[in-house]
Amino acid sequence: MPEASHPAADVPPPHPAATPLRVVVADDNPVVRAGLTALLSGREDITVVAQARDGREAYEASRAHQPDVVLLDVRMPGVDGISALPHLVRLAPVVMLTYSREPDVVEAALRRGASGYLVHGEFTADELVAAVRDIRSGRPHFTPTAAKALLTQLRRSAPPPGRPPLPDDLGAKNATANSAFRTSTVDFSARRNSPRPTSPENLSQVQPAVAQSSSYRSQSQLSPREAEIMDLIASGMTNQQIAATCFISEKTVKNHINRIFAKLHSTSRSEATAKWLGLG
Repeated sequence: MPEASHPAADVPPPHPAATPLRVVVADDNPVVRAGLTALLSGREDITVVAQARDGREAYEASRAHQPDVVLLDVRMPGVDGISALPHLVRLAPVVMLTYSREPDVVEAALRRGASGYLVHGEFTADELVAAVRDIRSGRPHFTPTAAKALLTQLRRSAPPPGRPPLPDDLGAKNATANSAFRTSTVDFSARRNSPRPTSPENLSQVQPAVAQSSSYRSQSQLSPREAEIMDLIASGMTNQQIAATCFISEKTVKNHINRIFAKLHSTSRSEATAKWLGLG
């Protein structure tokens, strides 16, 4: 009599879990680092393998842990993000995650090989996670301010507007170029570990619109001045630095902070920052 088959023996073994996406977080603000780490590590397919306080630590961590993506702040003590960027992009794709939104800073980051540029306050937690996943796949990400800054720089470098006559052979040149483009092949995998040049075509990847990083920004009812001061608090500034930046007294800064804490239902700068950045 043939042996009875065992149903369990006919079931193929389960596929091993996919290797988690490995991330290094570099920011000099410990609240931001902790919040980003908690946010990303809460996803099954993402793990934060190291944190860094400046560009040098980010480089050393990347060499040691071989991450898939590096999240990098711009302004940090010691070695800043822009200075470390050309060295980091040889190890892994890098996304700038920062408060710095100046056009020349955005352009410098992209020219040095950054794969994306995200400004705090212009993305939700889910959009950040999606950006990290997309960056590993070679799809760049920009938040609106960064995209606008990039457009500004591209337009500055464009030739001045004028009314030159159209060349007689313009159509023929385009047909030749289009034909060559259609018949050419490009090995994009070879660019995995090389800096990605900035070009107008990259703008097609820009996200059209993104929400604020936290519901607190739309529900907290902070005044424009209070929102400005909360941004400075989140960037790590002291009361004295905020007073100098806003041209107000430290006493006025303290009054603003007391009102901010009340509206954000927070009792400390760390708690307020975490909520403001959508990390709490």
